[in-house]
Amino acid sequence: MSSLGYAAVLVFGVFISSISQVILKKAADKKYTSVIREYLNARVIIAYSIFVLATFMSIYAYKGLPLSFGPILEATGYIFITIWGLLFFNEKLNAKKALALLLIIGGIVIFSI
Repeated sequence: MSSLGYAAVLVFGVFISSISQVILKKAADKKYTSVIREYLNARVIIAYSIFVLATFMSIYAYKGLPLSFGPILEATGYIFITIWGLLFFNEKLNAKKALALLLIIGGIVIFSI
């Protein structure tokens, strides 16, 4: 597999990890009848299972990527989380957040060159 393929695996792992965070937040917003149900329910178990899968994807991706490249690609998580916040939690994108996202994207592009 090429470096680009390993990078795609890592970014996809970050992507599914961000989806997992949304699932956990949705689960946390719900009221439960007991503490056990709060932690042992389908949403929480699925979310943590996705986290485990994302971890294994990161481990696999580092087989073909330099360690210095990983944190740059992991920063795409901020972009995904912002998008999910806008779509699922009706968060607002203000000028500071937009500038921060542009800086993250710019950093990724500059580092990639």
